[in-house]
Amino acid sequence: MELATLKDLYIEQLRDLYSAETQLCQALPKMAAAATNPELKRSFEQHLEETKQQREDVAKLIRAAGENPEGHECKAMKGLIAESSELMKEDADPDVMDAGLIAASQRIEHYEIAGYGTVRTYAKQLGDASAAFVLDRIAKEEGATDHKLTALAERVINPAAMQQ
Repeated sequence: MELATLKDLYIEQLRDLYSAETQLCQALPKMAAAATNPELKRSFEQHLEETKQQREDVAKLIRAAGENPEGHECKAMKGLIAESSELMKEDADPDVMDAGLIAASQRIEHYEIAGYGTVRTYAKQLGDASAAFVLDRIAKEEGATDHKLTALAERVINPAAMQQ
């Protein structure tokens, strides 16, 4: 895809996020399976459902712009997921593993927050208030997930990992 205009870049970035969400839909069940804390497992399972909806919302925005969401690979998400996969192969205490899973998940969330913030700005500047609204909602959902993970880490997971 040629990037001649801001709209071209906007579509390319949306396709990158679509790929990221698609990859995350495959990774979250593995992260949930690796988690031992029931609240963390639930968090990953709930975020999977949210991620599926976000992926569909991004696909709709791409299609509305006359483009295909498929055919692009988000290399950043691939790397972040590879790191979480390596972590899950470690011989770790369950509480320490849960703390590591939160760290890996928060890296992913921060990547998504940055991406959605960027495309939200592009949508606003391109005059697409409806897309900007959707992207703002998704950015806020990603931020809320990050905050929930921080709270869980501080309240339960990290104190348990400290006991090891």
